[in-house]
Amino acid sequence: MSYDMNNTMNNAMNNALNRMGSTILRINGPVVKVKGAGNFKMHETVMVGNQGLIGEVIALDDNIATVQVYEVTTGLTPGEPVAGTGKPLSVWLAPGMIGNIFDGIGRPLQAIEEKSGPFIQRGVYAGLDESPKKWVVHIIAKPGDRVRGGTVVAETRETPAITHRIMVPPGIEGAVKEVMPDGEYGVTETLMKISTVSGEIFELKMLQEWPVRKPRPAMQRLAIGEPLITGQRVIDTFFPVGKGGTAAIPGSFGTGKTMTQHQIAKWSDADIIVYIGCGERGNEMTEVLEDFPRLTDPKTGRPLMERTILIANTSNMPVAAREASIYTGITMAEYYRDMGYNIAVMADSTSRWAEALREISGRLEEMPAEEGFPAYLSSRLSEFYERAGKFETLNGSVGSITVIGAVSPQGGDFSEPVTQNTKRFIRCFWGLDRQLAYSRHYPAINWLTSYSEYLDALDGWYAENVDPLFIKYRTELLRILREESKLMEIVKLVGSDILPDEQKLILETGRVIRLGFLQQAAFHPVDTYVSLKKQFYMMDIILYLHNQAYEVIRKGIPMSQLKETGFFDDVIKIKYTVKDDDPEAFARLKEKFRQGLENLK
Repeated sequence: MSYDMNNTMNNAMNNALNRMGSTILRINGPVVKVKGAGNFKMHETVMVGNQGLIGEVIALDDNIATVQVYEVTTGLTPGEPVAGTGKPLSVWLAPGMIGNIFDGIGRPLQAIEEKSGPFIQRGVYAGLDESPKKWVVHIIAKPGDRVRGGTVVAETRETPAITHRIMVPPGIEGAVKEVMPDGEYGVTETLMKISTVSGEIFELKMLQEWPVRKPRPAMQRLAIGEPLITGQRVIDTFFPVGKGGTAAIPGSFGTGKTMTQHQIAKWSDADIIVYIGCGERGNEMTEVLEDFPRLTDPKTGRPLMERTILIANTSNMPVAAREASIYTGITMAEYYRDMGYNIAVMADSTSRWAEALREISGRLEEMPAEEGFPAYLSSRLSEFYERAGKFETLNGSVGSITVIGAVSPQGGDFSEPVTQNTKRFIRCFWGLDRQLAYSRHYPAINWLTSYSEYLDALDGWYAENVDPLFIKYRTELLRILREESKLMEIVKLVGSDILPDEQKLILETGRVIRLGFLQQAAFHPVDTYVSLKKQFYMMDIILYLHNQAYEVIRKGIPMSQLKETGFFDDVIKIKYTVKDDDPEAFARLKEKFRQGLENLK
């Protein structure tokens, strides 16, 4: 049989299958093979089976499509129909996202509960397009105005803390032909009509749709020059992350990854928090849902949920939806970035997201790479982290997305693939230490293995907004901690008694830095959040006591006598006893130390 005849027969068979419609051929967990898929496109959203489960085309081979299904496939059988939607996996963007909780593919969980009860049923559609809520809208644009993608044409108050700026979708350009009066509108109601350059009439609504795997456009990426202030001393002072930067928090079980992210979410000066629980334990997501509505936002004095979006894909939810959840979250963040807001995205945890990639890859029978992860692990991580940044938006405003991803290496092994590949795409590394966590030292960020590459870019900001000596003091404290670490190796072998007093002072000052500065109590009303000014004053008084004590030792006074003054313990207690707005307390302590050391003989 000739090649041409074979080709003709194959084409005839494909045409017959297309006429018959697309049906399920084979099922392997969340991966479904579909025959008769000649009209499908890559990354197209499809409805799988009689229940219409949501899926996405991830591979096409002639007339066979491979679909990953974002819902449980139990009960599906070969032969059930599969229908294409003609659209990629997308998320609805509209007022009502803030304060809401979504699943991994962007469906509001509260709306699903209203339809199916407390246990999520399969095949249930819910979206912001069904929201009955009316929003008070102020129209900014006027008939005749020239608009293009990103132009802010209306506003509504989404929460007391956030003004939702309604923008022309990217790719639309033309003149405003007709506008509606100010008033109450639903997200699907037309606010204005735009005559586009192609001659068509575009009806602008509050509701927009955007593919989750496609980054939203911006004018240009800007240099990072401002830190994300978290109120956590070890982060803000030692290892800061810039607004628009990327950071990773790797650590083994129980070292405080989630707790650290919660603290950043509660206290950072980002305008909006997007918290993605991808593969998290259900009780941890429950804790977030219970805590955040009760927490008071220090910026507004109102509930923290009024500037928070939660995406929950717990460990018992379908793995395919876990893989999509981080793209859903970053797309929502980009939408608010385009309004000119600073967004902080918490991904907890990218290791469980990578495990979802590994499971799907295994079911696809792909060749595994290191530790079974797919060979494209690094490129998928880069797709996520590269969507962070500080940008000039299409409307000329400036917004940023800071991405902070938790990594959960098995056994705390930082050499495993997810941690190592993550380090290629982040510039701030907050390595959590098991021994610190077990000794109740929180945040358990190891100051010897962690680093930040943003210090040079932020040096000028610290000098201008805090104090010119800020970076110098930070460098000096790190030097003392490194010396202390070296000396501790000697102490473990032969004890501290043989050390000269100058080195004993290094050990004592190192203890003060560790306990009084780096250790921070998340539940203490004074210590849970610390301003940069107080952080600077704390460094200043630690170094003041260290330098004064060094001069006293040079005069022949032993270190044992210095410790008896209790001054070092006084410095440790500062984090609890001195409030942010009391700089004079540091001046009084300095005078106390000066007089006390002068009286030593």
